[in-house]
Amino acid sequence: MAARRERGDGGAERLARSLGWFSLGLGLTQLTAPRGVARMIGLRGDDEDRKAMLAIGMRELASGIGILMRDHPTPAVWSRVGGDVMDLALLGRALNSSRTNRNRVAAATVAVAGVTVLDVLAGQRLSREGNGASIAGVEPSARPIEVRQQITVRRSPEEVYRFWRDFQNLPRFMDHLESVRIIDDRRSRWVAKAPAGRSVEWDAEIVEDRPNERIAWRSLPEGDVPNEGVVYFAPAPADQGTEIHVELHYQPPGGKLGALAAKLFGEEPNQQVKGDLRRLKQVLELGEVVHSDASIHRGMHPAQPPESVPSRVRQAQIGGAQ
Repeated sequence: MAARRERGDGGAERLARSLGWFSLGLGLTQLTAPRGVARMIGLRGDDEDRKAMLAIGMRELASGIGILMRDHPTPAVWSRVGGDVMDLALLGRALNSSRTNRNRVAAATVAVAGVTVLDVLAGQRLSREGNGASIAGVEPSARPIEVRQQITVRRSPEEVYRFWRDFQNLPRFMDHLESVRIIDDRRSRWVAKAPAGRSVEWDAEIVEDRPNERIAWRSLPEGDVPNEGVVYFAPAPADQGTEIHVELHYQPPGGKLGALAAKLFGEEPNQQVKGDLRRLKQVLELGEVVHSDASIHRGMHPAQPPESVPSRVRQAQIGGAQ
């Protein structure tokens, strides 16, 4: 207790506690009046902005509680820094939009940048004082997300393996994957979408390759998203095709708070992978991804087929899998 009181008398911890109370107040405001806060900073206050404010509000509450309730608040302070970066990215996108009040967005950006400086200063000072710093902004005990999904497709294991083994095919059905570039026989470069309009990148290497049976890979150090995965191909009973089993383990950008924000935006990892496998089944069996009216529109919309499909909807061809 004496040691804790001694730390509590320091300027670093006083600053951290002030930031903690600020997080609580801001988070509660964003949760109780998300549209009002969105309009105040120059956004339109529509459903998408409301979801963003709710996600940020939950993150701010978690950061404030983490700072105020722990003897060692350093990891929670660094998590605020990660959140600040996400907020600045969101505001940067808003500044480039013609549908926002740019003056208000610019003022909000300056304010967030100022708070970011305070967060970094507090994190650095707490780190020097030895309060269990975590520069990455994620507690060492934070567990990675684990995903397990499976599906059966009416194609042979040889066809499915050949299609998946060419990693450049993966963006055809993995909705959050922007591109995969092959470097050599075992290494590849991955680019994926992240919250707030960001992109994340990493290099991956194949660690096991059993033709027509199994492919396992893992990310290399220094990537934005530490991850590893394995996919199994097994003959389905009664000659019904191939059972595909996928297992993924990854640390989302922003750690636990990033995972929470993703869920609030309707991007729960198991649902992502389940949807990806459904699209893979369509590509392998039909030669393209079939889109319903509900899969094209966000939120409430008239229950009728669209006159035209937006250009962002990709029609993936089966290519080498046939």
